[in-house]
Amino acid sequence: MSNPLPYYSYAATSNRYIANRPRFCRWKLHHTIVHFDIPAEDVEKLASFYKRVFNWKIEKLPGPVDYWLIETVPTDSSGTLIEPGVNGGMMKKENPEQRPTNYILVESVEEYAKRIEDSGGRIIVPKQEVTGMGYLAMALDPEGNQFAIWENKK
Repeated sequence: MSNPLPYYSYAATSNRYIANRPRFCRWKLHHTIVHFDIPAEDVEKLASFYKRVFNWKIEKLPGPVDYWLIETVPTDSSGTLIEPGVNGGMMKKENPEQRPTNYILVESVEEYAKRIEDSGGRIIVPKQEVTGMGYLAMALDPEGNQFAIWENKK
């Protein structure tokens, strides 16, 4: 597995950061999904499911954080994608209502948080810095679907 140190992820339900935020800087910005998190009741069992079905590489990060990296496409030694695609992570559910979250790349978390609210969505976790990587905010669309916006650190 490549060096996991360039990665961080935000667990909104516990207001804390965990390791695994990939670097998203190789391609032009298109407001696309750049990361996903899958919460699981039984992480090992669910990881086994995705490995069997899609042949994804899923490995637990070393250390005290219970977070598993999901590689759907290969990365280089720094963790940067070398083919188009989206990688993600998996962690133990912190509450029964926790659902998968997609992270959408934007130029400015502040600007897009305002756009979300002006368009009928709601910001549920305001802009947070992910040290050395960028910024994120968690939101709900008008129908209550959770997603996140991600801004690379400049």
